[in-house]
Amino acid sequence: MKDIVILGAGGFGREVAWLIEEINKIESQWNLLGFIDEDLSKHGSILNGYKVLGDLNWLEGKDEIYCVCALGSTTSKKAMVHKAKEKGAKFATLIDPCVRISQTVEIGEGTIICAGNVLTVNIKIGEHVGLHVNCNTGHDTVIDDFATILPGSNIAGHVYLGEGCFIGTGASIINDINIGKWTTIGAGAAVIRDIPSYCTAVGVPARVIKYHEKI
Repeated sequence: MKDIVILGAGGFGREVAWLIEEINKIESQWNLLGFIDEDLSKHGSILNGYKVLGDLNWLEGKDEIYCVCALGSTTSKKAMVHKAKEKGAKFATLIDPCVRISQTVEIGEGTIICAGNVLTVNIKIGEHVGLHVNCNTGHDTVIDDFATILPGSNIAGHVYLGEGCFIGTGASIINDINIGKWTTIGAGAAVIRDIPSYCTAVGVPARVIKYHEKI
């Protein structure tokens, strides 16, 4: 078994701990040591049987331990991953055993795919992507690094999601759509036209309501 820690001791972190337990029921792969979190008030606490070990400094000199980043916020996730890499961290890719996925799907390092996902064919998933529970991803879709897809989202075929996209719970994206990098799609939105980078789009159909500073 390989030692692993979860970066982020929030709700998604606890869900990822459960995902690791589900993997180990099929084959004992991971020894979950606990959580890493920058919030000092959480240090030493026990979450669902696992300890919050400390902040990122805990990783120093522990090159044999794998990490996985369980932050929902795409900007926070990118920042934490980069800080962890500066400490020498290496990252695991976690896929729940009940995920339905074809052999033609490419998945980058550090990505988390939770229970109930269906990924069809010729899909490319980047690094440190979070696909939360019960999402569907159609053929020839590309999801770039650090994107987060919240529960119940439906992504049709030939969709492109740029780096750091945040797709809200229950959003739907029709085929042949491009969504720019670091853009947020609101919960329940229906995306029927391309959406540019660095903005928030909500509604049915989804419309841009504001723009953000570039990252």
